Amino acid sequence: MPSEIAVEKKKLKNPPLQLHYLGDRVLRQPAKRITKIDDELRQLVREMLQTMYSKDGIGLAAPQVGVHKQLIVIDLEPDNPANPPLVLINPTIKQVSKEICVAQEGCLSIPNVYMDVKRPETVEVSYKDEYGRPQTLKAKDLLARCIQHEMDHLNGVVFVDRVDNSLTLAQELSKNGFSYQAVKPVA
Repeated sequence: MPSEIAVEKKKLKNPPLQLHYLGDRVLRQPAKRITKIDDELRQLVREMLQTMYSKDGIGLAAPQVGVHKQLIVIDLEPDNPANPPLVLINPTIKQVSKEICVAQEGCLSIPNVYMDVKRPETVEVSYKDEYGRPQTLKAKDLLARCIQHEMDHLNGVVFVDRVDNSLTLAQELSKNGFSYQAVKPVA
C-alpha cells in the first residue's frame, strides 16, 4: 500500500540527512526492529524521502543515514508526483520465487558504481506502514529487486557483497574511490 506521507519530490541543496558510504562501519551494523510507530518516526520517513529524492535515488534504508532501525522508503517513480512512495517498517520476506534474474544495481552509498546482481525475480514481503498497519505486498521485477536491495541494508549487507565478478568489482570500486577491502562477499 502506497504511503500517505506527503513529501514534495524535489532536490534539496541541503538534504536533511547525511548519507554514509561504503567503508563506513554504520553500513555493516544490523538494524533493530521498530517498536514504536509515532510522529517522530514519520518525520524520519519524510527526511529519508527528501534525502533520497535529493540524491536521485529510488530506495533508501535507514542504516544508510546512520539510523539503526528497520525502515525502508522506496519510490520507483521519483519524477511522478501522483505516485506515492512506499514505506516499509520491519519488513520480512515471506516468499521468493525460484526464478532468478540478473540486473544492474547501484546504491546511494556507493555512488557511480553499477554492477550485475542475481536476485529472485519476485518476492512477497510483510511489513507495517507508517501508521503501524500490517501490510503484505507481492512484488516483481524492479520493485522486488529494490525491496531486496534495501532489506540487505537492514542486515548490514551492501549490493557489492553479492557481485560475482570480483575483478571487475575491484576495478569499479577503485575507479570511484572505494576500497575492495570494504566488500564482504555473501556466500
